[in-house]
Amino acid sequence: MTTKLNVNGRAVSVNAEPDTPLLWVIRDELGMTGTKFGCGAALCGACTVHLNGQPVRSCQTPLSAAAGQKVATIESLSRNNTHPLQVAWIKHDVPQCGYCQSGQLMSAAALLTANKNPSDADIDAAMSGNICRCGTYPRIKAAIKDAASSLRKA
Repeated sequence: MTTKLNVNGRAVSVNAEPDTPLLWVIRDELGMTGTKFGCGAALCGACTVHLNGQPVRSCQTPLSAAAGQKVATIESLSRNNTHPLQVAWIKHDVPQCGYCQSGQLMSAAALLTANKNPSDADIDAAMSGNICRCGTYPRIKAAIKDAASSLRKA
C-alpha cells in the first residue's frame, strides 16, 4: 500500500502497511537512520520525531497517523551542526554514548519552537519523557538554556 507524507519538507511515497510504526518507515523505507529505536514502547524517547510540529514517539505512531502529514526527523535540524541546539549540545559536551540524543534534541527543538524562554520547570516537563542512561540531564538542561538564549538573540 502506498502512503504519501512530507518528511523534512520533501514529499515522499512509501510502500508499507498502515500499521507499520513510523520509526521503521523512516529508517527502513527512507534510509534515515538518525531516529533511533530504544524501547519500542514509547517510554524512552529515543525515537522522537515531530508530527506537524509536535513531538511523538515514532515507535508507536502508525504510518496511517502520518499519512498526508508533516514529519520532521533529527536530519531536519541541520546537516552541518549549525542549529542552535546542536551548537549548544557540542559546547556543553552533552552526549556520552549518544544513543538517546536524537530524541533529546527533537524534544528540545519542539520546546524551543513553542517557548523561546523556558524555565527550568518548562524544560523538565518537555524533556521528562526522554531517558538518558548516561545521566547527562544537567548538561542537557544547560544546553537547552544556551540554545534558547541564542534563539532569542537571533
